[in-house]
Amino acid sequence: MLRSSHALAIAIAVALPSPGFAASPQSFKGEYTVSFFGLSIARSTFSSHYENGAYAIEGSVSAAGLAKLFDDTRGTISSKGTISGKKMVPQAFRADYTSGKKASVVDIRFTNGAVTSTQVIPAPGKRDPNNWVPLGASDLASVLDPMAATVVHADSLDQVCGRTVKFYDGEMRADLTLTYDSKGAISVPGYKGDTVTCRMGFEPVAGYRKGRKALNYLKNRSRMMVTFAPLGQTGVYAPIHATVGTQIGTLTISAGRFEAIQ
Repeated sequence: MLRSSHALAIAIAVALPSPGFAASPQSFKGEYTVSFFGLSIARSTFSSHYENGAYAIEGSVSAAGLAKLFDDTRGTISSKGTISGKKMVPQAFRADYTSGKKASVVDIRFTNGAVTSTQVIPAPGKRDPNNWVPLGASDLASVLDPMAATVVHADSLDQVCGRTVKFYDGEMRADLTLTYDSKGAISVPGYKGDTVTCRMGFEPVAGYRKGRKALNYLKNRSRMMVTFAPLGQTGVYAPIHATVGTQIGTLTISAGRFEAIQ
């Protein structure tokens, strides 16, 4: 999943908000649906907790609807780390998932925000050095895992967009840029209020094959929009709706529940 479809990896990352930065302990929960041409193809849930400068997130994702007939993927995702100022500093990320009878693992460890180890099972095949953009040490400094990359700490909705996120999924390093698009409002169980929508740009940096059509499409042609809403009174904004354009159509991620629990 993370290795074979970066569009889906980004979509799932967008659908799993990170925790807040409240002075007192806070917990959050959410439920999301990923759909394609109006048909549900995946569901995800998450729970997260922040306390004493540390965060922990547990999430799950599973294929749904007709997608289960073709690729019965399901798995769990976890992320933990600390907060430094207004920045997430990840310590560990792990995704365990199965697709049919095939089991896969992505395990990333960090020290001071830099990747110190990555384990991918099954291991990637041999790379053609003429077509592969390798990862360097500088590529893995001050990066965020797929879950920590979704959170935005800002003083207001006006300041959510206008930033670049350094994203690492265990194989590929990419920059995700957020630029302002519009403001709006939304109502879902657990939240009713204002939102801001950012257009998300995608720029592969390293850890990918040159000329790959799916990545070129995400970079040059895909329209990716992410709508953020606040998590309680924490000053944290997380995705509540998103669309990701792919070569075969648009993936839509929608929150069915989005709430902070005091």
